[in-house]
Amino acid sequence: MQKGNRFVLMRHGEPYFIKGAAGYEYFGRLSRYGGNSVRVWHTENAQQVLDSAQAHGLTVTLGLWMAREREGFNYYDKDLVAQQREELRQVVLKYKDHPALLMWGIGNELYAEGSNVKVWDAVNGIAEMIHEVDPDHPTTTTVMNVPEKVVNLIADRCPALDVLSINSFGAMHNLPEELSKTDWKGPYVISEFGARGYWESYYTWWMAPIEQTSSEKAEFARERYEQSVLADTSHCLGSYVFLWGNKQETTPTWFSLINENGEETGLVQEMRALWGDTTSLNQAPYIAYLKLDDKFAFEQIYLKPGQTFEGQAFAFDPDQDSLRVTWEVLPEAEQKDGNADKQVKPAPLPQALARQQHTKVWLQTPRQEGAYRLYVYLRDGQNNLATANVPFYVTSKPLK
Repeated sequence: MQKGNRFVLMRHGEPYFIKGAAGYEYFGRLSRYGGNSVRVWHTENAQQVLDSAQAHGLTVTLGLWMAREREGFNYYDKDLVAQQREELRQVVLKYKDHPALLMWGIGNELYAEGSNVKVWDAVNGIAEMIHEVDPDHPTTTTVMNVPEKVVNLIADRCPALDVLSINSFGAMHNLPEELSKTDWKGPYVISEFGARGYWESYYTWWMAPIEQTSSEKAEFARERYEQSVLADTSHCLGSYVFLWGNKQETTPTWFSLINENGEETGLVQEMRALWGDTTSLNQAPYIAYLKLDDKFAFEQIYLKPGQTFEGQAFAFDPDQDSLRVTWEVLPEAEQKDGNADKQVKPAPLPQALARQQHTKVWLQTPRQEGAYRLYVYLRDGQNNLATANVPFYVTSKPLK
């Protein structure tokens, strides 16, 4: 609802500010740490997600997955559009009365088809359908950053949408300012944010994106949360940090706030503080940087095959806990179809680690030429984790 120049999300008659995380795991931790909502992208296992959220006192922004033009769907085909809307109607009818439901997310980053007004007509049609069968829950759709022409199209073609959702990572620092230049004058949610995305990072000459350390990610995301979420008290309804759990996307560590063993990175602790958790915490290890052959990643690390090179992490523990340090070498993940979201973590190369000595490692480069990464993981024995990696390229060719 709108109160003067300020928008407020209401739930059970009370103002509700979203302090959320995007992901399918660790709902209990999210609730204990001060979070109140989860965002998921589709309705697979929706009943389980909603029930788990309810059990932990959380709400859910439930995604309604829409077909994409580049996957063969034709939004000029009225019958196909009507069929998709009817299929989603059945989903809405199935879950609309669940007590954990907060909002319907119609599609995710459909702006790739943003020049096709029929896409946004379809989004609006679904939003209208939802309001007919479920007047109690708002509707939203998601864009990446603030593409002005696309947002203007949404403002023009989707009057039935209640909220705009924005996935924003590195560009989040000026998001309210960018949004003010568009025709969208309603409320918004930051539906994904966190570390700088691999698509907006610095790259090596062989096009490997350079990843921030987990400590840099924590500081980076906190600053952007303060600059956007906390700074815009008139239009922002809250946010969802990405990703509450782990996944392979370019690397296994890029967006993983919690690893496959349940260990937590520094960004989890930053979110706890931002959500209002005042618990005295044992802090995650701090890793400043990682060098290989005495070079930083941006210095373009080319190494000859079958030779030994030294790597070193520069790190400490704020609580002076004893750190357990492990190293790993992985081939660079392949993106055959250009979609990093569908990757599988490459198998590590155990023969590549000649010797390890705490924060130092001696790397035996593979015989096979190609792109690799050296990873370091620091654990403090308190379920806290710090990570860093450095890309390198093995070649026997002389460099010009």
